[in-house]
Amino acid sequence: MLKISTAPHIHSPQTVSGIMKDVVIALIPAGLVAVLFFGLPALIIIATSVAGCVLLEYLAGRFWLKTENTTRDYSAVITGLLLAYNLPSSLPLPMVLAGCFMSIVVAKLCYGGLGKNIFNPALVGRVFLFISFPVEMTRWPVPQFMNFLNIDAQTGATPLGILKHLDAAETTLIQSNSLLPEYWKMFVGYTGGCIGEVSSLALLLGFGYLLWKKIISWHIPFYYIGTVFIISGITWLFTHDIRFEPLTHILSGGLMLGAIFMATDYTTSPMSLNGKIFFAICCGILTVVIRFFSGYPEGVSFAILIMNAFVPLIDRYFTPRRFGVKK
Repeated sequence: MLKISTAPHIHSPQTVSGIMKDVVIALIPAGLVAVLFFGLPALIIIATSVAGCVLLEYLAGRFWLKTENTTRDYSAVITGLLLAYNLPSSLPLPMVLAGCFMSIVVAKLCYGGLGKNIFNPALVGRVFLFISFPVEMTRWPVPQFMNFLNIDAQTGATPLGILKHLDAAETTLIQSNSLLPEYWKMFVGYTGGCIGEVSSLALLLGFGYLLWKKIISWHIPFYYIGTVFIISGITWLFTHDIRFEPLTHILSGGLMLGAIFMATDYTTSPMSLNGKIFFAICCGILTVVIRFFSGYPEGVSFAILIMNAFVPLIDRYFTPRRFGVKK
């Protein structure tokens, strides 16, 4: 039987399920840190999100789309993990399942399934929950190391949230680090935020693993993070306003998680090298614009989704020159 599949058609010993397994392995360090700092609630959120995404894909495929079981490729597991990593550990479980429905059924299966979706499914679910339930999605439990039951958990602001709500008078009276956690705390994960984004160290370990296995290239994360660092750094140098302090914008929020694991998604990112670089730079610019000038302290999810819509045009413009053809 002749099987027709979508491009690109590249001969490789790698399989879809093998690639997805490696991505799952790369996401494990961030999940372990989430459980260490946010306790059992984080584990419940992760388990619920993964189970919800896998079950919804299985049920929708069997009873609605009438297709073969696609859960064996592990793509639903990754969607569930990434969705969970973009949620606070205090989010009620029915809302988690609503995010699973938007991610799997609306953002993925309605477009035809794996390899055909336009937007990153996990980010669609995250943005849906953020817009629909803004209070619950911005309630950040304070990390408590090794407090697995998360007893008497308190909530607090994220570093980006602190920066966002400083007014001009306050910024002239304080030093650059007085209202912010130390850099090492942000690097390790001892700050408020979504459960999978708080530890830059854990995300970098996953990034190193993906590079070692040649699952992704370094270009999109490097140019994305670098663009945010350069723009925020230049703005900070000229204004001396701590709201634009570059290291805080790199180490806190969803920049690391988005740049490494979501902007590099095969389906929703450009195929050519120049296209990837252009895509990453635009994501960085949009992230900075949203963080600096909008009412939201974070802009990674919106930036990546906006650029997902331009990927077909980017691929068309940055089409590699055919061998033997003069420009």
